Amino acid sequence: MSKETITETLPPVRDWPALDLSGADFDPVLRELMDEGPVTRVKLPNGDGWAWLVTRYDDTRMVTNDPRFSREAVMDRQVTRLAPHFIPARGAVGFLDPPDHTRLRRSVAAAFTARGVERVRERSRRMLAELVEEMLQDGPPADLTEAVLSPFPIAVICELMGVPAADRQDMHRWTQFILSSSHGAEVSEKAKQEMSSYFADLIGVREGSTGEDVASLLGAALGRGEITLEEGVGLAVLLQIGGEAVTNNSGQMFYVLLTRPDLADRLRAEPGIRPQAIDELLRWIPHRNAVGLSRIALEDVEIRGVRIRAGDAIYVSYLAANRDPDVFPDPETINFLRSPNPHVSFGFGPHYCPGGMLARLESELLVDALLDGVPGLRLAVPAEEVPFRKGALIRGPEALPVTW
Repeated sequence: MSKETITETLPPVRDWPALDLSGADFDPVLRELMDEGPVTRVKLPNGDGWAWLVTRYDDTRMVTNDPRFSREAVMDRQVTRLAPHFIPARGAVGFLDPPDHTRLRRSVAAAFTARGVERVRERSRRMLAELVEEMLQDGPPADLTEAVLSPFPIAVICELMGVPAADRQDMHRWTQFILSSSHGAEVSEKAKQEMSSYFADLIGVREGSTGEDVASLLGAALGRGEITLEEGVGLAVLLQIGGEAVTNNSGQMFYVLLTRPDLADRLRAEPGIRPQAIDELLRWIPHRNAVGLSRIALEDVEIRGVRIRAGDAIYVSYLAANRDPDVFPDPETINFLRSPNPHVSFGFGPHYCPGGMLARLESELLVDALLDGVPGLRLAVPAEEVPFRKGALIRGPEALPVTW
């Protein structure tokens, strides 16, 4: 496209308020922004100014994989954002660009490969079986979130991280404070400092370790001088917190299956389609509120005839990209046989979520254990009475009352 046709007429800035959405409803503001055009401008409840938003699949993949858009440059900016407090640690992996980002990710890559994830499969299956057994022994009704969907991912990520079982509750408490916006910045920051201090000790004592868990891998990389302790701690905190995302994803997944019994019945009848069906649910579920972390354009870049100027902030919406009709025909429909299904629920580019394979493993184990092990599983309250998290960055049910 020639320079003359690049638009310099800026689209209007749209307010994007913090919405407490129930169930699996798609954000109505995001829907309007998608309809408005592929490149729009938004103002979120916190931070300063406005930011560009791209919602189409191809543009989302381009922005997240293009070195002209930097995460590191966000460090010194109060970009418009959803989170009320924004306390990025300098050197934290979420705010690094390659090659530092690549170096840091490489230090723990082995734990998140197919082999690394398989290492915890059997132990995870046993821990899950115990949780389901306890729930059945206590008898109905039960809160599926409290009984299974919350303790299971905590146990699995702690296992992968090398965090002893005795410390799991501390990890969970810190994570909740860090992820919720309703306790205030001080509580969130204190929890982050406590978790960081914990991992500093754990990684420090594993310097030179040959273990396969994340803390041991970070300790070994520290011992070889490949990373600093501060970098290792920042990465450990990010991975630990990310591990609990499965609670919300699986909470939404089971909310959908329990409010759409036809889908659950099909998965019971056709166990062979479960991995494919889980991928489709991961595509369709609205995982978060609004958007995550922004990037800053390091030079002028043109996207669909719109000039993004050097210094401008830009967001991508993975939720919107997952509903792009050019890539996912009939995107609002849950189609268990959708193929191909190149969804971006785990992100894209250098900052792609390393826990994608682990999350899929946990989702498959949960679907097997609950659909096969609790055949009469159903909601214990009307769907509209299921309470969903309020004031949280990540969406999911606060409780999932079930009976059988």
